[in-house]
Amino acid sequence: MTPAPTSATTRQPESRTDQQTLLAVPALSDSSELIANAEVLATFLARHRHTMLLTGAGISTASGIPDYRDRDGIRRGRLPVQGAEFRQSEAVRKRYWARSMIGWPTLAQARPNAAHLALAALQQHARAGALLTQNVDGLHQQAGSREVIELHGNIHRVICLQCATQFPRAEVQQTLQALNPELAGTLAQPLPDGDAQLEPDAHTDFHVPACPRCGGMLQPDVVFFGDGVPRARAEVAEQAVQQADALLVVGSSLMVFSGFRFARMAAEAGKPVIVLNRGVTRADSLLTLKMEFAAEHMLPQVLRQLGIAALTEAQVEAAEVEAGVQSAALSDPLSHPLSRT
Repeated sequence: MTPAPTSATTRQPESRTDQQTLLAVPALSDSSELIANAEVLATFLARHRHTMLLTGAGISTASGIPDYRDRDGIRRGRLPVQGAEFRQSEAVRKRYWARSMIGWPTLAQARPNAAHLALAALQQHARAGALLTQNVDGLHQQAGSREVIELHGNIHRVICLQCATQFPRAEVQQTLQALNPELAGTLAQPLPDGDAQLEPDAHTDFHVPACPRCGGMLQPDVVFFGDGVPRARAEVAEQAVQQADALLVVGSSLMVFSGFRFARMAAEAGKPVIVLNRGVTRADSLLTLKMEFAAEHMLPQVLRQLGIAALTEAQVEAAEVEAGVQSAALSDPLSHPLSRT
C-alpha cells in the first residue's frame, strides 16, 4: 500500500463559530424579497467581474444528493469514513464499498440543477471566474462550467494505491455487482457522497474488488476526511483566490477547514465575501453579506437581473456529453496513469 499523498490541508470538521454576521439578509418566503436580493447580488457581480465561486453540498441537494449538515451546521448521522481507517482496515473497506455499491447510483443518475446551470452561465458570460467546489459529484462540469477546481476529488473515478491506475467508477460498479449479486438491487436510504444506509451485517461477507492490473487496493479518487488535499491542487486554489477580486460562496456551511480557509484567505486580503446559504456558516463573522435563499431559486433570478440567458437544453446536453467523454477516456486503465502531486 502506498502512503497518503503529500498534502497542504487536512479535511477535518471544525467547531462552529458563535459569532454571527450583522449583515445577514433574512430568507423570507415573499418572492419580492428574493428578487430584491437578487438585484443586490447581480449588482455586486457586475462590479466584481473576477469573483471566485466556492460551492458546497447545499448546491446539489436540488439534484437529489443529500447534504451533510442541518441549518445549524450540525452534522447528520454517523461520522464519515476516515482515510487512514479505509487503508488500514479490511472491515472498513468492506463497509465503504458495500454502502457505495448501493448509494453510488444516486450520484450517477443526478443531473445539474438550476443553480449549477446559473453558475456555468455566469462563467460563460465573464461574470465570474474560477469555481472551487468541495463537492465530488461532477455536476458543475456537466452543467458546462470549465474552470473547475475539485478540492476533494471526484467520486466518478477510482484509483489503485499501488500502481496508480485510474478506473471509471461505473466500471467498478459492474465489478462490485458481479462479486456481490446478493446485494444488487438493494434499496437503502441515500446518504451524502454516494453513501447509503445499510445494516451492519449486510457487508460482513462483502467481496471487495482488487485492481485488475496489479491486485492492489482500490480507493475512490476523493479526499477522505482526515486526509490532505494534494499540495498542487491546494496551490491552484490559493492562486485563484489571489487573482479574484471577491468570493461568492454557494451552498456551504464552510464547517470543514479545507473549504473555510479560502473564505478566511479572501477576507484577510480585504476582498468582499458573500455567502448564499440557508443556515449557519463557520465564516459568518467574516462576511460582507449573507443571503439565506435556496441557490436554485436565487441564481436564475440573478441571471435575469444581469440580462444573461440561461443555458439551453442543447448546451447542457453538450456539456454532459463532454463530461461523459472525459470520464470514458479512462476506460483503458493502462493508458491513463495517475499523477497526484
